[in-house]
Amino acid sequence: MYLNFRKQILCVIVLEATLLCVLLCTQSVFMESLRFNNSALRKLPVDASERTGSRTVPAACFSRIGALQPLLRPSLVLLSGSALSLLGLAERDVRTEPLAPEYLSGSRLLPGSEPAAHCYCGHQFGLFAGQLGDGAVMYLGEVEAGTQGRWEIQVKGAGVTPYSSEAMAALGIPSTRAASLVTSDLYVSRDPLNSGRRVQERCSVVLRLAPSFIRFGSFEIFLGRDEVSGLQGPSAGRHDIRAQLLDYVVETFYPHIQQAHRSRTDRNMAFFREVMMRTAKLVAQWQCVGFCHGVLNTDNMSILGLTLDYGPFGFMDRFDPDFVSNASDKRRRYSYQAQPSVCCWNLARLAEALGSELDAAEAGAILDEFMPTYKASYLHNMRLKLGLVRKEEAEDDELISDLLRVMHNTGADFTNTFRLLSRVPWPEEGDCEKETVGPVVELILQQCASIEELKVANKPTMENRELAMILSMAQTNPAMFGMVADRPDVAQQLALMGRLKELLETDQDELKKKQRDDWIRWISQYRSRLVRECDATSDLSLVKKERLRVMNSSNPRVVLRNYIAQNAINAAEKGDFAEIERVLKVLEKPYSDPEPDTCGEKDHKGTELTATYDGRPPAWAQTICVT
Repeated sequence: MYLNFRKQILCVIVLEATLLCVLLCTQSVFMESLRFNNSALRKLPVDASERTGSRTVPAACFSRIGALQPLLRPSLVLLSGSALSLLGLAERDVRTEPLAPEYLSGSRLLPGSEPAAHCYCGHQFGLFAGQLGDGAVMYLGEVEAGTQGRWEIQVKGAGVTPYSSEAMAALGIPSTRAASLVTSDLYVSRDPLNSGRRVQERCSVVLRLAPSFIRFGSFEIFLGRDEVSGLQGPSAGRHDIRAQLLDYVVETFYPHIQQAHRSRTDRNMAFFREVMMRTAKLVAQWQCVGFCHGVLNTDNMSILGLTLDYGPFGFMDRFDPDFVSNASDKRRRYSYQAQPSVCCWNLARLAEALGSELDAAEAGAILDEFMPTYKASYLHNMRLKLGLVRKEEAEDDELISDLLRVMHNTGADFTNTFRLLSRVPWPEEGDCEKETVGPVVELILQQCASIEELKVANKPTMENRELAMILSMAQTNPAMFGMVADRPDVAQQLALMGRLKELLETDQDELKKKQRDDWIRWISQYRSRLVRECDATSDLSLVKKERLRVMNSSNPRVVLRNYIAQNAINAAEKGDFAEIERVLKVLEKPYSDPEPDTCGEKDHKGTELTATYDGRPPAWAQTICVT
């Protein structure tokens, strides 16, 4: 079974589906109240040519787009009220507007919008790819929304699951936003998995917004020829335009830094440090909810520290540090555990792109601060997930590492296990450990993998021929084997083999006993740590209440798992959009328990909502391929 988030929709979709979103309409008072202020096009170089087709765009940060064509019979699928409110719009007003599908899909051009495409480059999977730019996205303009600030609005060709960004925003993680989804009766033929099998898909458009969509790759258009790929940026050597873009970013989005520094170099270093810190804190938040971006190229890294460009992303089900959400990432470059180091690597590429605008030695020192900044933020967030709010102990790091190790070994569900930890009883004098924690341990064991699931999870991913050659080397050339075995990828495969061997020598009953013992042991350590949250002056009842409040607001009950999205896709492809609305409604309150009056409510398959979204994923979820 395959899950396709339509990351790369053909350029023709955008040309047929451009312009506007939630903006002005001469027939609609609430739309007329919005004001465009397209500062990016005024302050940055714009390629004025309206020639269509792919081409190199030198000496420009944007290209104007003309020859717009409307969608065929656009129809509104879904609105995000919270995203629309950022523009000062009420969902009910937009929903009752007869022309809303045309405005939201960009099929109707409104006064003030100026369609354009942003030019950027990127390092993709570690290699410089040269000019990329907006291929399935179109800049419409920037709307000033009073106290809500200024928001850049784009339309993007997309599939039927646009609310990945809304799910992240509801979790409290910085993200671009998705305000609406419009579909149509226009179809394109695509080969989403490059398998030679083409399918017909509806052209659909998402309205997305952010203060800015400028990214690390926006500064890479000035890079000279790359020694490995042989490619260069379309504006290579144009340091004057690079300075212009940097000035625009700092003055517009980091005004506090602009005002605090008279020296250009000092200003630029403060800017780079701020981007580093935002990026470190962002990836720490990702790790704490089990989110894997999937394609952490430099062109997908926001200069504002936002989660940007949702492609083959995924929230982990069973905890696995080597989890990869993108099936195309065969080398696991963008695995869950690699994300912090990849983000640091991308920051180094940003520093290279900024070149002489930064002091090289100081930039290196700032990059050295990334991992300590990330680890401090990660540890802070993890303490909240465990309800450790009164004290910080050096041993907390080890407690968290031990928890993740137990989760990995037992194949525990990441989201549900963390949510259940709030049920671990506060230690009381004289209680019997096993009897006291027994009920919560049994609940956690229900979230752990079976022996058959663990066998599949621990199967080596290396090709059999290559693996057999390495094992043969262990017998014939131990010295060479020792060198090869030290390679991280080989060491990982050997570890999987060792774990699989253990599982093959174990039965389900033995496994369950070991899982139970492991969890009882860790929970005992956790309860000992909870005791130290209190001192002689603490009000125990208040400490307990604070613990539960913090844990339940830090551990989501529901996240956008792949199987949830797949169910919505399957229904939407049959013309049933009710599931998408239901999913959005649940994701808007990810930390809340279901309200009493919703318990027992059924989805279109007759399954209770709570079972559908916050239970352990069904077995078929493991067969989903995201690419």
